[in-house]
Amino acid sequence: MGVSVPQSPPPSPFASSLVTRPVWLVGILAALAGAVTAEAFTLVARAAGVPMAAAGVWEEKAQKIAVGAVAQSVVLWSIGGIVLAVVLARWARGPARTFVVAAVAFTVLSLAGPGLAQDTALSTQVVLAATHVVAATVIISILARRLSARDADR
Repeated sequence: MGVSVPQSPPPSPFASSLVTRPVWLVGILAALAGAVTAEAFTLVARAAGVPMAAAGVWEEKAQKIAVGAVAQSVVLWSIGGIVLAVVLARWARGPARTFVVAAVAFTVLSLAGPGLAQDTALSTQVVLAATHVVAATVIISILARRLSARDADR
C-alpha cells in the first residue's frame, strides 16, 4: 500500500491567466494587490491603537499618516519594480531569479526609512517596516510567478 501525497489544488482561472498577460499589466495588478493588503494591515494596526504618525527622513516632527497614504505610497514605489520586471523580462537570461534578488534587496534597503524616522513611536516604526515587507511579499511573489512563466517560454 503506497503513501498518498496530497496535491495542491489547481490554480484559479484568474491566477492561470496572469502568466499569459503582459508583465506590465501583471505588475499593475500586483501593485494594486500589494497596496490594498498594506493599507488593510495598517488599518488593523490603527484599530489596535498604534499611533500612525511618522517623521520623514528630513523632518524632525512626526506628521499623521492619512488613511490611504500607505496604499498610495505602495503604488508609487511599485513603479520602479514594474519597470525593472519589464526590462528583465525582455533582456535578462533568468528574469524571475534576478527580479526576486533585486526586489528583496530594495525591500531590505527600504526598511531604513521607518528605522530612521525621528519623533516616531517604536510601534509605528515596527508597523511601517512590517508594511514594507507585507507589500513586497505580495508584489514580488506575483511578479516572480509571471516572470517564471517567461523563463519557461525560453
